[in-house]
Amino acid sequence: MVTRRWNDSDEAKASYVKDLFSALAKRYNVMTDLWTLGLHRLWKRQAMAQLALRPGDRVLDVATGTGDLAFMEQAVVGPEGRVVGVDSCAPMLEVARGREHGAVDFQEGDAMNLHFPDASFDVVTIGFGLRNVADRVQALREFRRVLRPGGHVALAGYERDEEDACTAAYGAVLRTGPEAAAVEGKRGRSGEALLQSPLFEAGECAAFRHEQEADEEGLLGRALSASYAPREPAAVAAFTRRLRAVFAAHQREGQVVLRYVTTVYLARRRG
Repeated sequence: MVTRRWNDSDEAKASYVKDLFSALAKRYNVMTDLWTLGLHRLWKRQAMAQLALRPGDRVLDVATGTGDLAFMEQAVVGPEGRVVGVDSCAPMLEVARGREHGAVDFQEGDAMNLHFPDASFDVVTIGFGLRNVADRVQALREFRRVLRPGGHVALAGYERDEEDACTAAYGAVLRTGPEAAAVEGKRGRSGEALLQSPLFEAGECAAFRHEQEADEEGLLGRALSASYAPREPAAVAAFTRRLRAVFAAHQREGQVVLRYVTTVYLARRRG
């Protein structure tokens, strides 16, 4: 478990995120299934449907992690196409390479300094990873540089729908964790940076709403499995009490419902 205290500098953010995902790499897929109750696969399929890849496309998947989206992309572009998955976390790439689901070329690299020639790709994707990039504007500059003229960027993001009272109360408890600022404090809808960027045009987004039900133990397990949940016994006890209070206030017939929004952002390279 990464225990470094968080501060707001870009350097601290980049270092924290890399160390965090290195520590989680071997159990990341299992934990993602737990956190999302398996719905992350649906979210990624929705992103793929919006992207509309074609056989032969050259695709760069940034912040590829363990390769879920890259493998989906490879299945569409086929042997005549090319998919490169880039991530700054070597242990995550080791897991991706070990999955052997296709011919994806996994490489270590930085979203803010991509080591590819100009106009190398037809499409750049980044699934849920832009919020972890220290300098989003620089990353978008790099995405534009490696895209061919007329090429597209697709970003995906998911957030809790805190217009819902139960989901908002659950989120408020999560934000009390000692490392929560690293993930929670800068979540936002990071894809909006793409829509606002002068480097891209014809921006659009599509939102998909989801619900997840959980009993009390499921709610506790989900929250305590988060990478930034407290680990000290006294802090865990206080965290658990708050979660039980949320459950008691919002449960119906022994279940609570948490609501989420997945948004897929698309834009075309300008110029």
